[in-house]
Amino acid sequence: MAALIAENFRFLSLFFKSKDVMIFNGLVALGTVGSEELFSVVAFNCPCSPARNYIYGLAAIGVPALALFLIGVVWNNHTWNLVAECHKRGTKNFSAAATFLLFGSIMGRAAVAPVTWSVISLLRGEAYICALSEFVRPSSLEKFPAEYGAEVLARFPCKDVPTNLTKFRDEVTRRLRYESQLFGWLLIGIVAVLVFLTKCLKHCCSPLSYRQEAYWAQYRSNENKLFRRTAEVHSRILAATNVKQFFGFVALDKEEKELVQEFPLEGVQPSPQWNAITGVYIYRENKGFPLYSRLHKWAKGVEGNGPSPEGHEMLFLAS
Repeated sequence: MAALIAENFRFLSLFFKSKDVMIFNGLVALGTVGSEELFSVVAFNCPCSPARNYIYGLAAIGVPALALFLIGVVWNNHTWNLVAECHKRGTKNFSAAATFLLFGSIMGRAAVAPVTWSVISLLRGEAYICALSEFVRPSSLEKFPAEYGAEVLARFPCKDVPTNLTKFRDEVTRRLRYESQLFGWLLIGIVAVLVFLTKCLKHCCSPLSYRQEAYWAQYRSNENKLFRRTAEVHSRILAATNVKQFFGFVALDKEEKELVQEFPLEGVQPSPQWNAITGVYIYRENKGFPLYSRLHKWAKGVEGNGPSPEGHEMLFLAS
């Protein structure tokens, strides 16, 4: 039993390490579902007034989706790599394919939460019913009293209607909920097809084999973890050195003292080095040898950032 549990934990560990993007997108989707449910229960309150219903219903679907999309763009590291690339080097070295790939990656990751929000909103149907109830044609409702118009239809989502219109309210609600859920399922289908086609296109156009692409993903993950961990230690040692120079001593705990003794600080990195490892990077090779990141490229002494390895990256200096 213990061996089985250990094996399951090992499998889960490998799964999370190898599927981190999928897990992240899943967590974003689940968080969005929970947020949408909370919003519908606590915040959504249709005004049931002509001309206001439509604006409120569309805002309830569109505004949170827009906010989630912008948050997704801001939280994506590729966004700030692109900003740094444009600021330091411009876009003259970007090919059309590289530009499309980069923007597709940013937009695709940022679209997970807003698409999930829109789908859940449409499947619930409340916002859609609120927005469009007043636009239902009375003539489409059999034996609908002629004296009632859009003002009464706008009150259907709030169930604040005369008793003789209850069956019409149920019919309108059922019809609009059907339309809303239909659009929701269609959106799910469209997104699923787009994801499938994108994955197929990515693997068909990739210059890497499946194993090398998996290795590249592992390398990027490990490089990022080690860089962050090392940067934290380096900055702590540098801060300790500067504080000691100012006060004449520095109050360190046992762990920090061991770090200072184990890793003597030789200096700080100049700005050109930081600029060299910052920015957008799309897989390139140099004389057949892979360069997996800007840091890898800098460590090998390769110059240039153009889309053509033969024209820009033929200098390969041994590290």
